[in-house]
Amino acid sequence: VIQRSVGPASLSLLTFKIYAAPKKDSPPKNSVKVDELSLYSVPEGQSKYVEEARSQLEESISQLRHYCEPYTTWCQETYSQTKPKMQNLVQWGLDSYDYLQNAPPGFFPRLGVIGFAGLIGLLLARGSKIKKLVYPPGFMGLAASLYYPQQAIVFAQVSGERLYDWGLRGYIVIEDLWKENFQKPGNVKNSPGTK
Repeated sequence: VIQRSVGPASLSLLTFKIYAAPKKDSPPKNSVKVDELSLYSVPEGQSKYVEEARSQLEESISQLRHYCEPYTTWCQETYSQTKPKMQNLVQWGLDSYDYLQNAPPGFFPRLGVIGFAGLIGLLLARGSKIKKLVYPPGFMGLAASLYYPQQAIVFAQVSGERLYDWGLRGYIVIEDLWKENFQKPGNVKNSPGTK
């Protein structure tokens, strides 16, 4: 059985090339050009594209898309504007987390003292809303300036310059309003022509 199966199996692995020769008595054929093949022929007559009528579903979807287009555009613009801000916020949170994980020695006791100063300010500010706005940040700033004097000096300089700028702007606005409303020729009492 093995001898009979080995012979045909080994022949199936061999490859042969077979060449076909034309018959000697057949007439010579002319070659066909590509344009003459039916596959490449141009259909006769003029073709015209006719658009199919829209169905009711397609019409409804089109109206819905036109209705929602301003809202989707607004959402895309809002997303593109808020994405960098959110990425910065996430990065700030990750940086803060890393800082708190590897905090310098003595950071948490200082943070506790500053927070306790804010609570004392909140307790002393009973009864007045203005005191509640001023005392806790003031006490916290005072406690923080004891631990971080250089940063407190820089903060005081920057905030002092900003307060000076805001005061100067307010003075200019009030001066302009005063000139417009109270120093017009008709508004001044006891002007030189009246008695």
